[in-house]
Amino acid sequence: MSSPNTPLDLTLDGGALTARLVDFPSVSGDEQALADAVEAALREYPHLTVDRYGNNVVARTNLGRAERVLLAGHLDTVPIADNLPSHVEGDLLYGCGTSDMKSGVAVQLRLAATLPEPNRDLTFVFYDCEEIEASRNGLGHLAAQRPDWLAADFAVLLEPSGAVVEGGCQGTLRVQVRLTGVRAHAARSWLGDNAIHHAAEVLGRLAAYEARLVEIDGLEYHEGLNAVRIDGGVAGNVIPDECVVTVNFRYAPDRDEATAEAHVREVFAGFDVTVTDSAPGALPGLGQPAARAFLAATGGTARAKFGWTDVARFSALGVPAVNYGPGDPNLAHKREEHCSLSAIAEVEERLAAWLSA
Repeated sequence: MSSPNTPLDLTLDGGALTARLVDFPSVSGDEQALADAVEAALREYPHLTVDRYGNNVVARTNLGRAERVLLAGHLDTVPIADNLPSHVEGDLLYGCGTSDMKSGVAVQLRLAATLPEPNRDLTFVFYDCEEIEASRNGLGHLAAQRPDWLAADFAVLLEPSGAVVEGGCQGTLRVQVRLTGVRAHAARSWLGDNAIHHAAEVLGRLAAYEARLVEIDGLEYHEGLNAVRIDGGVAGNVIPDECVVTVNFRYAPDRDEATAEAHVREVFAGFDVTVTDSAPGALPGLGQPAARAFLAATGGTARAKFGWTDVARFSALGVPAVNYGPGDPNLAHKREEHCSLSAIAEVEERLAAWLSA
């Protein structure tokens, strides 16, 4: 595997560069060595201005073009699952982070190195801590502390999308539905009130729930309301006096956070509901001129993004953004995570053509 002293060679092809990035272990919170290598590699190119905030590296062209496009990708991965170092089998590169999202980062680096005279000014953002709690997200830190570094007319987040444009993203809301009862000895259960049994109505409402299908800009978003955890019980001989059902609501981006919360509270009317996590979605914005041009340059088709991504942060900044990267979203975080080498080449080629035409 690459060591902290191993420089990155941006003249490598996209697949080989992805392998080098993958072999730099960079689990969330431990990205410094990779951030150092990315910064050092970018500083070799005189057409780029390079800045750093923490383990977040931003490189920019300043050519006075009429439009600025930002390309972003996170440096971190989920914990390694005995899937390093990387290896190649045919057209597939295996290893932690190949799909999510070091293949996208490799494309960013290749474009930064090979497009000294793009038709639009470019900003390349490489950030940390995307895979963990939102409070540590490097892009969020940049938005709060260095928002001028993120100014752009359009943004592309190179999250895994299977080389297809994925518009917007779902919002996510997590709540705890708390049920209470009366504790008692299990041998004399009639003296108590079993809180776990009260969860039956909560689960019944979830089972009967009909999720919306919502079309926005021609893309169909499928909402979902699901129990993701149940906690309850004191001991094997005690009737429990508390049970908590954790519910996750993935909602279409035509709802804001307040509307989503109101809907969930309506579904669980009569129950004690506490919000524990919330992040807004992002509208696809495919009607924007920059988005239309990008869509035409990358094949002319798009689909809705199922899941939350940092396009929502760009949306909050007023920057239209899409997801477009070579990785397969269905392989993210898997032990057998891999990425197609041909997809890496395809995404780089399409982006380079769009930015050079």
